[in-house]
Parts: sequence; structure tokens; C-alpha cells
Amino acid sequence: MDTKVGVYICSGCDIAKAIDVESLAEKTKSETNVPVCKVNEFLCGEKAIAEIKEDIKNEELNRVVIAACSQRVKTNEFNFEDTPEVLVERTNIREHCAWVQKPEDEDTQMMAEDYLRMGVSRAQHAAPPEANIEEISKTIMVVGGGTSGLNSALQAADAGYDVILVEKEEELGGWARKFKKTFPLNPPYRELEDSGYQELVQKVNDHDKIKVYTSTTIKKSKGQPGQLDVTLQNGGAPEDIRVGSIVMATGWKPYDPEKLGYLGYGKCENVVTNVQMEEMAMKDDFKRPSDGKEPESIAFIQCAGSRDKDHLPYCSTVCCRVSLKQAMYLREKYPNAKIFIIYKDIRTPAQFEMFYARVQEDENIFFTKGEVVEVAEDSDKGVLIDVDETLLGEKIQVKADMLVLASGMVPTTRVEGAVGFLDEGGEAFGPPKTADGDKPEEKAEEPEEGEKKAAAGAEKGAKILNLSYRQGTDLPTLKYGFPDSHYICFPYETRRTAIYAAGCVRAPMDSYQAQHDASGAALKAIQAMEALSVGKAVHPRAGDLSFPDFFLQRCTQCKRCTEECPFGSLDEDDKGTPKPNFFRCRRCGICLGSCPERIISFKNYSVPIGSHMIRSIEIPEEIEEKPRVLVFICENDALPSFDIAGLKRLQYSPYIRLIPVRCLGALNTVWIADALSAGFDGILLIGCKPGENYQCHFVRGSQLAEYRMGNVKEKLKQLVLEEERVRIEHLALTDYDKIPGIIEDFMEEIDTVGPNPYKDF
Repeated sequence: MDTKVGVYICSGCDIAKAIDVESLAEKTKSETNVPVCKVNEFLCGEKAIAEIKEDIKNEELNRVVIAACSQRVKTNEFNFEDTPEVLVERTNIREHCAWVQKPEDEDTQMMAEDYLRMGVSRAQHAAPPEANIEEISKTIMVVGGGTSGLNSALQAADAGYDVILVEKEEELGGWARKFKKTFPLNPPYRELEDSGYQELVQKVNDHDKIKVYTSTTIKKSKGQPGQLDVTLQNGGAPEDIRVGSIVMATGWKPYDPEKLGYLGYGKCENVVTNVQMEEMAMKDDFKRPSDGKEPESIAFIQCAGSRDKDHLPYCSTVCCRVSLKQAMYLREKYPNAKIFIIYKDIRTPAQFEMFYARVQEDENIFFTKGEVVEVAEDSDKGVLIDVDETLLGEKIQVKADMLVLASGMVPTTRVEGAVGFLDEGGEAFGPPKTADGDKPEEKAEEPEEGEKKAAAGAEKGAKILNLSYRQGTDLPTLKYGFPDSHYICFPYETRRTAIYAAGCVRAPMDSYQAQHDASGAALKAIQAMEALSVGKAVHPRAGDLSFPDFFLQRCTQCKRCTEECPFGSLDEDDKGTPKPNFFRCRRCGICLGSCPERIISFKNYSVPIGSHMIRSIEIPEEIEEKPRVLVFICENDALPSFDIAGLKRLQYSPYIRLIPVRCLGALNTVWIADALSAGFDGILLIGCKPGENYQCHFVRGSQLAEYRMGNVKEKLKQLVLEEERVRIEHLALTDYDKIPGIIEDFMEEIDTVGPNPYKDF
């Protein structure tokens, strides 16, 4: 079908004060031959929207270009859902032009003209995405029968969804059934409470929407969201089930106490961990391990192995409250016993501060801040604890009959030495890369048959879900071995679509927090299935209907797309050819950016579309002394940063032209070559900040763009151009005020290296 484009230009919001919109409309119509090109001072109003719909019907338009405000606003107004065959292209001439440039200036007008030509070009060469709809399962599998798993199962079942709950132990309840009491959860937050896990387990067992498997592990999980085929192993013959999404609530394990020898564990007979103390409490037997005597004094050392760069660098959240709770156990059992709590900091957030105050009232519980220097054993098997940096400024020694180490939580997904477990530097996950994005030269292993590892370099995993993904058997982990996504605003998301972590496997937390965490994960699992059922993507491109198309006849099996996909969307056949799993896909386009053969495209985002947009921009001749810089901006952080700069009316160079991309990792380097060959004087790439405290929305797109700069530099050498003509910058959402300075600095660099010698060709 031929494309028929209608162009609609808004003159409101001060756009007409900066741009001659009538001249813009005339030039657009004459240059692009569009059948409809209109100006309206209130384009998002009901009357204007009705007029656009009439034109779609009467003029048989199948493309609509809206030249007005940012694509991030007025989304409902310019969403013509009743005409899905019509592709809507948003061209921002407000925040990216009229509001950041001199009004009624020649350069401002040229910028608007270029943006509109780019919008029309994109509309002419793109097509509306079509939903890929297949039959999917809407059953949720919850893995783990502790507090998080039980609550996730109940929440999903109460919402009307079938749930399969898988627990590896004989009984449900997790750690809750192993604890005598829990922290106070009700006002006035002073006394210990029962965990109530029995009632929770009973509700799960009685629910007609929940099927419970105990003493069961997962042998294998294959397929994609909505069509996940899981093999359960329960002693006898394996059982196959199909589920749509998964909540992973496998919880935590104690930090290995054998590593705490410096605090006396394994060296002093009467040193135990907080978990062992809880076991004693369940038996109501707190006698010394060495001789069975009742202790008259007990010491607690907080952060035993936690908040320590040599052990667990993080705080495990609950250890302080556990010690307070166990101190109350001991004071109840032994009214005359002396309790010493040695801490770095006491952390009892929110209402638990009242619980802390309650424990402080006990005159036989002594708190002292300090650093433990040494733990030794005296002649009667007592424990001597030397403490420095105390509040008194003096060294002290505490003598106790027993010592309890408040050791921390470790997620069940943590596997020491596994690819994907980050060191303290927070390096990127996955196989190491060279500067050009390739794996280091080494002999690749032969792919295994069937649905085992699809290729060499697969991540080691915890062997809990046993996924058949080529990138690993379980959820990839980030720093410290937690599978948390590290998305600042989307904590439940992981890098495996429709698989969500909940509870202590995601982050250290108490049972109260775990209940709420479980609800969030259950809702995300439901949301994912409902989106998949209509062919839509989940975070970050929620609602996107597009899918990547692979022209595999030209595939060279280089494996870049399969290795670089952050979500494990691509497996490989025995020859190394990509095998797409579309329901795993997040539509980031990183596969498109990775492919040197340009065989991957989306209907509304492709290498040809980008190349046509670049060629639609007019490049002034060198004698006009009007440089042109092309700026590729990530739509996740850089694009809204530029929008905010527009709202703040921050002025910057009129010589730049912005092209939003799905992610810097979705930028194919051929676009850079096209732009340089077309005469652009410089190219600026602006994406999300990588690193430990911030993250690309597609996990590693910004880092991949850095890796691929090796290819860009090689192309610059081939074109006999300076490396300074291409630069990468990173922006957080709040860095909008830095935009003018970034652009000004780059423009000065371009002025130094001079015009692109290809400008007049």
C-alpha cells in the first residue's frame, strides 16, 4: 500500500512566536508532496483532533505527522486507536526547537524545517507494528513457599489466576516456621509477636486456585513467557506443566559462618550465629555448647561479616532487630543474665524505633558502639571481646559466657565466581568484550544438542529455575548476587521477561516488607501475562507492539545479537543462527544495533528508516559557516532531559539536530557512517549513565555503545576524519541543566577540527 501522509503543525504554546509556521507548512508541502498539511493553533483540542480523524477518513491517510510538542505528552490525544492502520509520527518543534532557540531567527526556522522533513521521512518509510498474538498460559508459578512465596501465591489467586506453588522442602513456611517469634508489627510496637505463618499456610492449602508442590524442585524450564514449559521433579516421575509467568521467592541463606573465624566462630566453643540462637529458642534451650551450663552473660556482635568489604559489603537490614528480639528471649529465660550488644550502628527503621526503645529500657541489656578488634577464649571457655573506637573513646573488653554473631543474609541466587556476579567495582555482566564489542579471540565450544546450553559462554546460575536460556540457567544477578534489576523506578523487573524476584532473594528485608514485596511481584507477573496476551511489551517500552524481524538468509552467525541481548530473547540453533523468542523481547533494539549485516529491523524502527531521516536533513555548504551536528539521544533519559531543558527555556546551539533512539545500544554504527558521509561535522551520542549507582534502562545499552566506538573509530580512519568528530555523553534525568554546556563544549571541539571535508560532495 502506498503511504499517504498528513502533516499537522501546531502554532500554539508560543511555537508561532519563534517559527513561521505558515512558511513551514508551505515548504513542507512543496518539498515532500504530502496531500495534507495544515496549521492549527490548538492542535490537541477536540475540534482539531476531530478534523484529523475526518482527514484520515476522507483523504485515506495512513500516516499522520504531528509537529507540535514532545512525544512524551498528549499521548492520549494523538492516539488514534480506532484506526490502527494509521502510523502516528510525533515531531517535537516545541521543546526541541521553538522553546530553546531565538525566535524568528533563520537558524531556528531551518531547524524546524529539518525536524519536519525528518518526521515526514520517518512516516513514509515506517509501518504500523502489528501485534503478535498467540495462545498463552495465564497460570503463575511461584517458586518458594516462605513468607514471600505464600503471599505472592495468595495475591495472584485472589485476583482470579491459577497458581502453582513449588517448594523444595517438605513443609511450607520457609524461615518463618523456624523462628520462635517475630518483631512487633502492631501498635504500640513493643512486644514480640507470633509469625502467624500457620494461618498463611492454611489459606494457601485451602485455596482452590493454588496447587501446592512440596519436596519439589525444577528440573528444567524452557520456552518463553506465556509458554513456559516447566518440568518438576518430586521423587518419582517428572511432571510437566505450562505457566505464563514466574515469581521467584526462594529467599535467603545465612552467610557462611566458617568465614567468621576472626570473630571467634569455629575457634571459640561458645560462639554461635543468630540462626543457631533461633534454633535454641525454638527448643527453649540456651545452654552453652561447650558444657551445657546456663549462661549468665551473653554478648552480641552486630554486622558480623556485614558492611565489610571482605565479606558482605551491604547491610542485611534485619540483623539489629534480630539481636534485639533474641536479647528479649534471653532476658525472659534468664531474668538475671547480662546482655551486651556491640554495634556499628543500630538500624531499626520506622515503627521499629519504638521496639528499640523498649529494649533499651531493660537495665540488664547494655549497648556499646565500637569496632571489634579481637575475640578470644578464656580458661573457662568464656569469650573475651576487645572493642575499640567506642563512644567513650577508650578500648574496652567485654567478657561473656556466650557470644552470638549477627551474621547477614545472602540471596539463594548468589553463586561465588559466576559470570554475572559483580565485584565491588560493579562491572557489567556477561562475557567480557573487547573494544569493538566482540568476545576475546578464543575457540568457541560446540553447541550442545536439544535444549541445553545453546552456545559457549553461558552464565553460570544458581540452578533453581534451570532455564534453557543460552545466557544462563537462572535470573542474572547484579552486585552481591541479588537478581534485583537495579532499575531505579522498577525494582521488581529482572532481565528475564515475566520472571520476577520477590522477598529476600531480591533484597534483604524483614517479613513485613516481604509481604508487600510479594504483592508487587504478583501484580507484575499478572501485568506481564495480560500484556503478552495482546502482544504488548512490558517495561521499559510498555505497550509497544513492534517485534524484531530477522532476515536470516544473510545471517553470518556472528552471535553478536544473541550475546548482547540483555534479556535473553535469542537462542541459537546448532549452526549458531539466532532463534528469536519474541515474548521475551523488550523491544530495546540492541539486536538491531549489534548486527553488522543489518538483517534485523522493526516495522517502525530500522536501519533504512534512520538512514532516510539522516538524508532528509539539509547540510549547508561550507561557505555558509553553519556547521551541522547530529545528536542521537536515548529516549529513556536523554530525551526527557532535553524536554525538561525545553520547559526551562535553556538555550543551546541551533546547529544540532536530534534523533531519538530506543537506546544507545540500539544505534547501528552505519548511521554514524551515513551521517559523516553526508557531511555532518560532528556526531554526539547521549544516553543513560552506566555504572553502579545508575543504569541504562536496557541494562547495558550505554556500555555497548562505548564498546562499539572501536568500530566507529575504524570508520573515521577509513574516511580520513578526526576521532574528535564523534563523542559519547551520559545524562541522568536530572542533568537537563548540563545540556547547553555539553553541546557548547562539543561545538567548540568541532570548530577546532573544522568543517567536514565531505560537506560539499
